[in-house]
Amino acid sequence: METLEPEVMVRQVESLAADLRELVGPVSRERDALFASADWASVGSVHLVGDGDSYYAGHAVELAFRSLAQTSCVATAALGFLEYEAPWSHLLGPGRPLVVGISSSGSTPRVVQAVARARRHGALTLALTGVPGSPLTQTAEHTLSLPLARPERSPGIRTYQASLLGLLLLAIRLGQARGRHSADETRDLERELTSLHEGLAATVDLSGDRCREVAALVSDAPVAVMAGSGPGFGTALFSAAKLIEGSGVFARGQDLEEWHHVERFAAPHDMPVFVIAPPGRSYWRAVEIAAKAEELGRRVVAVTHRDDVEVARHAGAVLPVAVRSREEFSPLLYHVFAGLLACRTAQRLGRTPFRTGPAVDEPART
Repeated sequence: METLEPEVMVRQVESLAADLRELVGPVSRERDALFASADWASVGSVHLVGDGDSYYAGHAVELAFRSLAQTSCVATAALGFLEYEAPWSHLLGPGRPLVVGISSSGSTPRVVQAVARARRHGALTLALTGVPGSPLTQTAEHTLSLPLARPERSPGIRTYQASLLGLLLLAIRLGQARGRHSADETRDLERELTSLHEGLAATVDLSGDRCREVAALVSDAPVAVMAGSGPGFGTALFSAAKLIEGSGVFARGQDLEEWHHVERFAAPHDMPVFVIAPPGRSYWRAVEIAAKAEELGRRVVAVTHRDDVEVARHAGAVLPVAVRSREEFSPLLYHVFAGLLACRTAQRLGRTPFRTGPAVDEPART
């Protein structure tokens, strides 16, 4: 398998705005056709099942299902769902459970198995994937496709955004089916989603040079922490994964409150801590965590709106987001820095993505 160059991640990030603009329409139309073919109004709970980026995307959109569709929603790693939830999913409340298997390739083994088991136990099942005809689509009752033009091998960045978008569009339409908002309000929400492509492009522009600077803070650290809550927790998990996959630097995605309970006690004292702070329900706690991390001597990096002062005042560096959005849509904007940072960190360290063994900068231990 050919060696990837870190710049592939920059190309992926630079494609995000166009992907967002181009995908909303086709995915919405396919979704609407699905909703004409099943009793989606009977859905009583939503279970988002995936591994890796797909699992993180599920965490990032739980709030959207809870607020826009007003249904319970939980993201679960595929093995956990397969062995510990699927057999009892019909007992988790009134209505029929909806199990969404998320896999860009459509062939993630445990996701396919989890969907198959959920279907046997009576759940409504949906494959969310970029590959029509894949094993996941053959296993689930329904499929929502997420086609991307010009795909290339990379730590998943475009595919992650596609999963986010598909899930958000599903949450919006499920809310209409459940009588939580009208068809006109559904269209308004979709236009709101589409309009974010301009702010997304502006965020990419703002982040470029900043990520080169922040890479210097990360490249000499043994570990970094990404912390966020609500949708920001999914962003934190994804961002940590990109730093690991792209540059080989170990990173931990964590909830803001859990960082306070655990990771604040970890060495080294100058560990980089990224505080992911979109406007929303947990913003107040992000301010407090940034202040505590600064007090402890951490290298604080704020991922926040460009006009923010409350979190930014405690940070040594800021990775700015160009526009505001409702909190449910914020994951589309707040993950942008991750691929750029992973690329610049890898370049500083002379590494390539997906390395799994010792390199010239790290002799093998015996």
